[in-house]
Amino acid sequence: MVFEGPRNLTLRTLPLGERASGEVVVEVEWSSISTGTERLLYTGEMPPFPGMGYPLVPGYETVGRVVEAEPDGALQPGDRVFVPGASCYGEVRGLFGGASSRLRVPAARVTRIDETLGESGVMLALAATARHALATGDALPDLIVGHGTLGRLLARIAVAMGGAPRVWEKNPARMGGAVGYEVVAPEADERRDYGCVMDASGDASLVEPLLMRLRKGGELVLAGFYTAPVSFAFPIAFMREARIRVAAEWQPPDMEAVLGHVQAGELDLSRLITHRKSFEDASEAYDTAFENPDCLKMVLDWRSE
Repeated sequence: MVFEGPRNLTLRTLPLGERASGEVVVEVEWSSISTGTERLLYTGEMPPFPGMGYPLVPGYETVGRVVEAEPDGALQPGDRVFVPGASCYGEVRGLFGGASSRLRVPAARVTRIDETLGESGVMLALAATARHALATGDALPDLIVGHGTLGRLLARIAVAMGGAPRVWEKNPARMGGAVGYEVVAPEADERRDYGCVMDASGDASLVEPLLMRLRKGGELVLAGFYTAPVSFAFPIAFMREARIRVAAEWQPPDMEAVLGHVQAGELDLSRLITHRKSFEDASEAYDTAFENPDCLKMVLDWRSE
């Protein structure tokens, strides 16, 4: 899958090159479409970012099987793995490089996963991102803003870590599916004493209203990706002695922790994939992923019939 430029998507055959020492080759089964950073790459709205430029292969949520590996390596042919992208396409940029039928990638970047995860394994990167946002703070959130895919994962992992958050969602179609936490409309919530508010919306205009919901000394965590400048009236933050924290990308310990929650039965990655398309229907898949509010997560199926 190649973004030739903004809103210009093509399917191309690209040279993969020979596998180098320490690398594996993965035959892809499923990849998913990110409605955050990948949408920005598709529309051309992505702020300047290392590796940015066109043409590029998108995608950083990929599940497949190892087909080539080091004879004495930890990964062997037949292993099902999660791959957070690859850069193996010559002059075509690999940002993030996971939307391809076959990948060549350093084995150290690949995570072996249980067979039973199947296509749900594509959720691991976003789950690790959610865990990173939760684990790098002093307290679990008592309010999460947004009940999309990231918001649901934040809530599910918070529950697995012993929390009981409330979630705001303004779209009635997205208010269902909560287990162990409640989902309410923002206008129905009068609380203004939250200790930790975690925003998963990526909407910069919400920062000031959310600061007003904090108690004194409370924390606002920006867990989305924001293209508009983030600003707020200083007196609002001053009166609350508010802390603002930005959560960045996941690290290997976050992936290990997520896999531990999954294996222990504490984290359910199901009921997040709502739409599926063959990679051959990519244009329709991207339109649905970005424009259909009922689509939580779109998965592209790369398997041969």
